[in-house]
Amino acid sequence: MVRKRDLRRLARGLRFRLMASYALFFAVLLIGLAFLLRQRLDRTLINQEQEALAEQWAAMKGYLRIEKKHEADPDEKAFWYYDTDDPDETTIVLDIKKIYLVADAGGHVILDEDEQPAHSEAYKEIFDSPAVIQLRVKEAVAKPRPFWDTRWDTEGERFLVRAGVVWDERHRQPYYVALGLPLAQYGKIMSGFTWVFVAVIPGALVLGAFLGWVMAGRALTPVKDVAQAAQRISSSNLSLRIPTRQAGDELDYLILTFNRMIERLESSFQQMRQFSTDVSHELRTPITAIRGQLEVALFTAKTTEQYREAMFNALQDIDRLSQIVRALLLLSQAESGQLVLQRTRLDLCELVGDLVEQFQIPAEEAGVRLTADLPPECPAEVDRVQVERMVTNLLSNALKFTPAGGQVQVRLKRFEDRLEMSVEDTGCGIGTEHLPYIFDRFYRVPGSGPAPGPDQGLGLGLSFVAWIVKAHRGKIEVESTPGRGTRFTINLPSDGVGADTLEIAAPRAALP
Repeated sequence: MVRKRDLRRLARGLRFRLMASYALFFAVLLIGLAFLLRQRLDRTLINQEQEALAEQWAAMKGYLRIEKKHEADPDEKAFWYYDTDDPDETTIVLDIKKIYLVADAGGHVILDEDEQPAHSEAYKEIFDSPAVIQLRVKEAVAKPRPFWDTRWDTEGERFLVRAGVVWDERHRQPYYVALGLPLAQYGKIMSGFTWVFVAVIPGALVLGAFLGWVMAGRALTPVKDVAQAAQRISSSNLSLRIPTRQAGDELDYLILTFNRMIERLESSFQQMRQFSTDVSHELRTPITAIRGQLEVALFTAKTTEQYREAMFNALQDIDRLSQIVRALLLLSQAESGQLVLQRTRLDLCELVGDLVEQFQIPAEEAGVRLTADLPPECPAEVDRVQVERMVTNLLSNALKFTPAGGQVQVRLKRFEDRLEMSVEDTGCGIGTEHLPYIFDRFYRVPGSGPAPGPDQGLGLGLSFVAWIVKAHRGKIEVESTPGRGTRFTINLPSDGVGADTLEIAAPRAALP
């Protein structure tokens, strides 16, 4: 059972499949090559035999005469005129006379001068019948051309036959002549060639399979090294990277892609650890405060007012805790794709103008001048709820970090393919070292906000802003100078189509 399982595992392995591919390739290549070479050899040998038979045909026309032996004879005979003392001519004529047939236009066989049939019983199967002879004579008279064919005798021997019409110039009548040439030597050559390939191909396949196994093993060795290096990577060891082979091939590309994936995983794990730490800290503070207030009330409170004050403070902390949980849940749904944008066509100028109007009262209370520079109209396909949340968060931050006497200005510009919105304040500003992190969850610039308390914020507002810009396929830029103020500039595609990922421009240290 174990052996069968091991064999199945081996057969499913990449090395075995590569080896089988090599073997199959060799098999197809060798069989195709053998077929092409055999066809080439067959044509070459047949052409040689045809040339030899054509030479006999030309010689036959010079030596063969068809006439009557005596004037009184009713039948014509085939006479061969050659010099019997010349061995070359004798050899040529005897070769021609081995397998030949002469017939008149009616298909009647004309015998040789020695009264023997020109085609013996052994060769009669390779020549045409009288009816076919008559038909071929008529065809040759209409359009003179030779007839080539291959035939087999009763013993299975193959012959090449050339047939045609020879004219008797004296009597002006055609005669049918056919010459045969045995292809025994041709058959031996073709059979030997076939058996050579039958013997060579299996050995070549075994050699190809062996070479395929070795080459596949060598090719997969770097892959095994990558797999072993990947096995050493864990959640606590994500800083490990697989070294490239410096070959610039597909495997190096795979290693680079794998290393980039590990970098993304490391970044995600760091964010998760940081998120867990931040959440623990943010939840621990209100929970600790609630517990402390209730314990103090339990052990020290004596009057109704003291209990009421303790419960009021605890409710404030519970409300803050609820805000954190709701914000985290909403942000988690947004980043995981569970929160889908509900795009509608609306006038962004009207939406931003309404929000600025709503913030006028808190701006006046804070002693901050809030203005808006808006065009007559600015149509866009956006999610109204999310855009309101984005603008609200930016305005809240701007008012929160702008001292009395300062100014916050909202600008909206419309271009051909995009919309640009900016929120600029004259507040305390953000240091350059903090700009890359302001969109992270729970990140607060040290010393830039008010004293700790309910109005301190959750550190999630700009995370929401970043997600909303990303969801609308836009980009956000931040320019800030400590002590002078900050400007957030958001570019959104007017038709809702843009880049697939959020673009956060490189932070700028100073405002113009």
